[in-house]
Amino acid sequence: MPPIVPTGALSARSLTGVAPEILLSLSGGSDVLAPARSAVLFVIDGLGAHQLRAHAGHARRLASFGGKKDVARTVFPSTTAAALTSILTGSDPGEHGLVGYRVLDPDRGRLANQLNGYEKDGLDPATWQRRPTMFERAAAEGRRTFAVGLAEFARSGLTAAILRGAEYVSSDDVRMRVRLAYELAAGEPGSLVYCYLPEIDKAGHKRGIDSDAWISALEDVDAAFAAAVPAGVGAVVTADHGMVDVPRHRHVLLRDGDPRLDGVAHLGGEPRLLHVYLEAGVDADAAAAAWGSESGRTADVVTRDEAIAAGLFGAVADEVRGRIGDLVVAARGTWAFYDDRLEDKRPQDMIGQHGSVTPEEVTVPLLRLGAYALAR
Repeated sequence: MPPIVPTGALSARSLTGVAPEILLSLSGGSDVLAPARSAVLFVIDGLGAHQLRAHAGHARRLASFGGKKDVARTVFPSTTAAALTSILTGSDPGEHGLVGYRVLDPDRGRLANQLNGYEKDGLDPATWQRRPTMFERAAAEGRRTFAVGLAEFARSGLTAAILRGAEYVSSDDVRMRVRLAYELAAGEPGSLVYCYLPEIDKAGHKRGIDSDAWISALEDVDAAFAAAVPAGVGAVVTADHGMVDVPRHRHVLLRDGDPRLDGVAHLGGEPRLLHVYLEAGVDADAAAAAWGSESGRTADVVTRDEAIAAGLFGAVADEVRGRIGDLVVAARGTWAFYDDRLEDKRPQDMIGQHGSVTPEEVTVPLLRLGAYALAR
């Protein structure tokens, strides 16, 4: 069966290396970034490099910060839980453990939501996310760290998992968040500031990446970067993933009687990247062959062993292995897979989606501002 191969910008820098280089730059030790007195890392959720380039007229500031080569490659899968954690820990999903949107908790034998299921699904943020954060590493160097985000996320399980060590500062206004990030960096020499901007991702999921709502969100985020970078502060602007629009006629609806569901205990992941967990005793190779035969041109399918051997999740810790599906199904093109047996059909209303390996999902901007705009 065809392997799952992330496409586009394969020579680009991995997002996992961004935070470590920022930390090094604060002591003048980075070979990539110029020295900075303080640093800000902006993450614009959902803004892929392809989308920014296609809508550059609505984002003149962001587009002016870099060219076609100023890009990075996100992790596999190209989904928020996995990618944000990789950015903020400098490690691959196979190490930090957030390997998808919904994955199996092997200890409980049930699916757990990696974004908002910590309380409901009984996950301990302190142990489920297995790696030190960039904030904890900076604090060990005696640095003060901040995370600037929406008020609703201040006490979430995901915040506890991936922002631990940072002082959380909230604002629901996108322009204020950017200004706060710069003020914190300028007022605390040697500090590390993270600023999260989710507005574009929200608009894309609901309306699509060519919608008026998405363009309006892009313009608002772009306008926020009219704020001047304080002297001596280095800033990086990137994203966790890009996005594609999935039309209704590209929905693959999995229903009773579908051979792909034979022997399946749980369907995890998300519509663009499924984790398929099999019942005990079911042969994974045979199940993968059935999925591949039935899915045809809509997806690539590999077993867990094949995915790990190919390095899709990076190095995989023993404690993480059971979180990965017995099968991993990556949607091709603009296809998406839904379990149509579920009563709740609202997920099928989502237009903009991500998680798979297309260039539009995998390639993200990597823009340098302020002190980092200087040659190195």
